[in-house]
Amino acid sequence: MTTSHFAFSDFIAGFWRIDAWNMTPQQRLTLIEQYLELGVTSMDHADIYGVYQCETLFGEALALAPHLRQKMQLISKCGIKPAFDGYDNRYVNHYDTSKQHIIRSVERSLIELKTDYLDALLIHRPDPLMQADEVAEAFLQLKQQGKVNHFGVSNFLPHHFTLLQSRLDDPLITNQVEISPQCLTHLHDGVLDQCQQLNIRPMAWSCLGGGTLFSEQTEQVVRLRSCLTEVADQVSTADISQVIYAWVAMLPSKPTPIIGSGNIERIRSAVNSSSIQLTKQQWFSIWQASTGHSVA
Repeated sequence: MTTSHFAFSDFIAGFWRIDAWNMTPQQRLTLIEQYLELGVTSMDHADIYGVYQCETLFGEALALAPHLRQKMQLISKCGIKPAFDGYDNRYVNHYDTSKQHIIRSVERSLIELKTDYLDALLIHRPDPLMQADEVAEAFLQLKQQGKVNHFGVSNFLPHHFTLLQSRLDDPLITNQVEISPQCLTHLHDGVLDQCQQLNIRPMAWSCLGGGTLFSEQTEQVVRLRSCLTEVADQVSTADISQVIYAWVAMLPSKPTPIIGSGNIERIRSAVNSSSIQLTKQQWFSIWQASTGHSVA
């Protein structure tokens, strides 16, 4: 297996909500430029985001300043076929990791994103009908054609990851999974252990729990919010989101958080969280608030 030379920025810009930001193409371009100025150069997409519209909206902005393409890494995902209105031949949400679908999805993403290549393509979800050899054929063809430079996965468990990797000559570069104080699943199911073992950085989605950490009133979230506020006071910040990003950053696999915001102040706050270093006791106090019990 060869070694991958791909590297994400320490934070990743997520555009799955770009269709809800009600921005003009110029405003979207300004946001992209602000991300780049903050050192956030990796841009995360998926074919299905915004009912297949989010990549189009990003591409419209990038077309206003095409020279910026060389300053960023474009990442997209494929493999989910939702039963959206307007797709009469789809009556149930399903996965499709066939060679034909992967290649067609990439070719569409290239058109919508206004680019000649993707820096990375991820399989969006593990597919129980995935033919690993067929996925490998698609990856090889896309790489040979210069359409995709690197490949990874999203939401894969270790056995899914190992199966696909067994058919590839090049290493998978990441596993994009949910990581937050509210969702500890992948801290304990082997996903992050595998990333550390293979020396690949996972991408972390929904670090802020999709905003629920700021609003929900469940027992877990109330405990977490109280603990996060105490820790924020201890590290001299008024923004508990910075504590959350600092908490994620302490994981040994060094996850790269995806920032899913169109608000530059929230983006800047997230990036500035890199200056916060939690103690192990602060980290475990947040873990304890999430689980509702102490470590044994």
